[in-house]
Amino acid sequence: MTSPLAGQHAFVTGGASGIGRATAQTLTRAGAKVTIAGRNVACLEAAAQELGVHSQQVDVTEETSVQQAFEAARAVNGPISILVNNAGQASSAPALKTDLALWRQMLDVNLTGTWLCTRAALPDLLAGGGRIVNVASTAGLVGYAYVSAYVAAKHGVIGLTRALALELATKNVTVNAVCPGYTETELLADAVQNIMQKTGRSEAEAKAELAKSNPQKRLIQPQEVADTVLWLCRPGAASITGQAIAIAGGEVMTG
Repeated sequence: MTSPLAGQHAFVTGGASGIGRATAQTLTRAGAKVTIAGRNVACLEAAAQELGVHSQQVDVTEETSVQQAFEAARAVNGPISILVNNAGQASSAPALKTDLALWRQMLDVNLTGTWLCTRAALPDLLAGGGRIVNVASTAGLVGYAYVSAYVAAKHGVIGLTRALALELATKNVTVNAVCPGYTETELLADAVQNIMQKTGRSEAEAKAELAKSNPQKRLIQPQEVADTVLWLCRPGAASITGQAIAIAGGEVMTG
């Protein structure tokens, strides 16, 4: 069977763990040459060895770091044809305790990082066509309390996705976002620990609390998100662009 992504170079930020790792593995199995990128060199190298992919250190909030990472990745795997902007952080705080440092951190990592990596990949994508998939969140579609900075950043990612999709519509480049609900990753584990510490609930009770917003009453699995990313990268999704696809078990996005 022909590999649907054979010969394509996929650059996946935040690719050492969670959704990014599942995505890197899924794209590799589909035939892509994959670069995983992130800040933690040890985690990247371990993941790269296990997955059989290239790893590249990057700080997505720093323009020079991003430019250097993309140049190094091109030297190994060639021009970028798929960009998965997955790197992100989530921190919670009431509005009055959301100081400027936290606000900037949420926007820098989640929104500015997405923009810097997109801009770095665009010359290749415009020359040869390709896909951009931004890993946003249901928080990019509705509002949630106590995470105002994160919600603002993810709404920004959705807006950027829609604007770029229109700008690139005739350039053989699609731009989409996937919006998972609470997903069982290392990032979620931190939220679970926070609930346990503040409320005295067990781990199972804390996870159930997070899963309540999902009508299926469960947490999303990273592979479910990765499979959606793969679909958007396949040739048959060439007309799918400017979309924000919720992966949330039927949670109503009415925000």
